[in-house]
Amino acid sequence: MEHIDMIQQRITVLPDGRLSRNDAAKYLGRAPKTLAEWARLGTGPRSFLVGGRRFYPLADLQAFAGG
Repeated sequence: MEHIDMIQQRITVLPDGRLSRNDAAKYLGRAPKTLAEWARLGTGPRSFLVGGRRFYPLADLQAFAGG
């Protein structure tokens, strides 16, 4: 498991390169509820469900954050 330290916030990247909604929100500097709303609306970074939990690929978060 990889960890990214961003301004004293620890973000966990799973071995397959995905982040939980909470970690993705920290990475983007947004609230987890914002990412939930984006997923509901079909906007924001690409996400997918695994066992009822939503995950975000790190590469997609980087592309989204970069504009």
